[in-house]
Amino acid sequence: MTSGRADEQADRLGLRGTPPRVLVLTAAVTVTALVASAVGLSLPSGLPADDAIPAPVRYGIAVAVLGVAQLARLRFRAGAGMVSITWGEAALIICLHLAPAGWLPSATLLGAGLAWSALSAFGERRPVLEIVRIAASLSAASALAVAVTTAVGRPLLAAPTPALAAAVVAGSVTYLLVTAWLSGVTLGVRSGVPIGPPVLAALRGKLLMFVGNVAVGLVVVTLLEIDPRWLLLLPPPLWLLQQTYRQRLRADQERRTWRSFAEATAALNQLDERGVAGAAVSGALALFHAELVDVDVARGDGRWQRYRGDAAGGLVEREVTGSPPAEPDEHELVRPLTVGSVSVGRLRVRFPRSAPPNGRERDAMAAFGDALAAALHDAATHRELRMVTARSSYEAVHDPLTGLINRAAMLSKGDQALRQLAHDHPVALLLLDIDQFKEVNDTLGHAAGDQLLRLAANRLGTMARSGDLLGRLGGDEFALLLTSVPVIGDRAAPTAYALRQAREIAERLAAPTEVAGVRMSVEVSVGVVVADAGTADLTELLRRADIAMYQAKEGGGNVAAYDSTRDAASTDQLALLAELREALEVDDQLVLALQPAVDLATGAPTGVEALIRWRHPRRGWLGPVDFIRPVENSEQLGTFTRYVLDKALAVAAGWAREGLDIPISVNLSARSLLDPRLPGEIGEALRRHQVPAHRLVLEITETVVMSELEVIDEVLATLRSMGVQLAVDDFGTGFSSLTFLTRIAVDELKVDRSFVLKMADSPEAAAIVRTTVGLAQELGLRVVAEGVETAEQRSALAELGCTAAQGYHFFKPMPADKIGAVLGTLLDEARPNVFPLRADGA
Repeated sequence: MTSGRADEQADRLGLRGTPPRVLVLTAAVTVTALVASAVGLSLPSGLPADDAIPAPVRYGIAVAVLGVAQLARLRFRAGAGMVSITWGEAALIICLHLAPAGWLPSATLLGAGLAWSALSAFGERRPVLEIVRIAASLSAASALAVAVTTAVGRPLLAAPTPALAAAVVAGSVTYLLVTAWLSGVTLGVRSGVPIGPPVLAALRGKLLMFVGNVAVGLVVVTLLEIDPRWLLLLPPPLWLLQQTYRQRLRADQERRTWRSFAEATAALNQLDERGVAGAAVSGALALFHAELVDVDVARGDGRWQRYRGDAAGGLVEREVTGSPPAEPDEHELVRPLTVGSVSVGRLRVRFPRSAPPNGRERDAMAAFGDALAAALHDAATHRELRMVTARSSYEAVHDPLTGLINRAAMLSKGDQALRQLAHDHPVALLLLDIDQFKEVNDTLGHAAGDQLLRLAANRLGTMARSGDLLGRLGGDEFALLLTSVPVIGDRAAPTAYALRQAREIAERLAAPTEVAGVRMSVEVSVGVVVADAGTADLTELLRRADIAMYQAKEGGGNVAAYDSTRDAASTDQLALLAELREALEVDDQLVLALQPAVDLATGAPTGVEALIRWRHPRRGWLGPVDFIRPVENSEQLGTFTRYVLDKALAVAAGWAREGLDIPISVNLSARSLLDPRLPGEIGEALRRHQVPAHRLVLEITETVVMSELEVIDEVLATLRSMGVQLAVDDFGTGFSSLTFLTRIAVDELKVDRSFVLKMADSPEAAAIVRTTVGLAQELGLRVVAEGVETAEQRSALAELGCTAAQGYHFFKPMPADKIGAVLGTLLDEARPNVFPLRADGA
């Protein structure tokens, strides 16, 4: 019983639950007010000796005026508490006229204390500690306001003048600022929030009434000086003014409340539970200026997930169990969150003790709770939808039995992995097939077969490395793509590495295990294929690995590497030709690389060879050696030849516009000469690009002499008659070079690079070069040495009488947009030295 009475007494005083910082602040303000009151009462009153009103009466009038001013109050919420707007400034101005200034701190303390005690007794109950703090704060503010006013003027019993009005206005401003600041400090100390926002909110709410208070105070002082009976007319205007203030505050607060409500509900539009709950906590704290907000989300198993936030801005998430909390007290609102008949959670908002919830906030709580319930229900629906979608997506690309990716995903992810690697980076694909799997199914049943497959998948998963791709293709087949194959200079090293990995996997899979109560080993056959990442897609690698796997089965071993000689159905060339067909339809894959030949005596350009390169979107840069032979053996040769000629003549036409009269050379396949339409197509291309025929050089090989078809002779004769020049490429490597020259009239011989490279060390190679140069001089032909890489080779060729050369020693093949400037520079720097391509009459 004693303990209960003590708790009740503490609650009545306001000590229970009050933060120590608030107690310290209250004590400090109270001491300040008491000291100011004592000092003020000790000062001389300044009243005239023949004053008609006794001093106690004047003091009582001041107490009454200051007390009544507190009773006629308006309240609004600011931050985490309530701010009261009273007629305090008007009462201060009136009391400064009626009573000595030193009396006002004590009169304020007494009048405010009595007024707030009456409000607590007949209205909302307030703890004694809060009444003391309010009265002391107003008394301290009055003391500072009195000090400011009396420093400027002497308002006691003085007639209103502009100077005196300025003095009381200064005092009133001081009173306003001090009371707003003390209110903000109290809210900040109690709730742990910055004091700036509540101070600004209090000043904004009080500003209009402050102006009215000052005006009313000055009017009352003026009427007292003129005739006090005029004061009888003031109550109706003051009542109307009070209602005006009340309506404005209410409208302003309604506008802020619904704006905050709109922002808080809009923030709930999120797709995950945590985002919705976090937005709800933040929104409720801002909307209701709450001290604490709990959002409890119901789980299907009776558990709750609680999201708690406080005025300091923290958010804590934890799981809670048990029944819902007890019924809320007068400072809390609790709203069950339901959608239809489904309970999704509950919302609990704790308001400050100084600002309990009112009817308007209960309505806002109901509306906000409904919006939150719908948002949480939507978030739960989206979560379920995401889980179903994720499960469907997972099942679409994974094998349900082993959890490995399936064939479709293996092909897709495998091709993606290949595209991310360098074109020449080696990769290995291992295709595994479980031996005698059908016998396990037939003997022990499909459940045992499934167990065996899961066992194999688990063991493979432990052996796969980061970056590798492991999948089950179906049945008893597994595939493992190795992307981290070591890159070593020895080209046989990647295959040796892949075979070692395959044997290790086969050995570890063969470790004895028990399946359906039977002890057995998982023996596999492994097909291994190694290739550069840009040379084949995963479908082709799987095909090759499948061939290798059957080679392993047939050979009696368990591991075999792909042998292309045993592959009668390679699709790589077919795929390459299909891709070439697409490349010929665009303008950015097949590009020219141009390499000039220079005169060894003058340095002037004697011609430019057009070399074709393929910028393959998947395989990377491909040279002619990678695709020319399949093209020559396909029906696409004619289209390809026209494409290259068209690009080369377009470049030559550009040189002509720049004043560069330099021939361009294009390699021509021997098989192209079998087409009697070729001269006409070349003639039409020359006319279309407006390039003279003598500026086109067609390079052919000596292999055409092996054919006795008349069509080849007719095509070459027609080209010669058109003025197109002919050059023999790789001269000296054919079967019968001299016979070739007697049969075909040409303009240029190109010494093969193999002789140039061996010229310094091989007397035979040097003799071939010397003989070729001499033969060309006798026939009036130009000689171009290919593959010149050093200054020594250049000097040796010059001594042998070779007139021109090309190679890396001079220039590497370069893009079309760069070679024009190079040719122009060579022509400008060269000495005049013109030699005909073919001597007259030769």
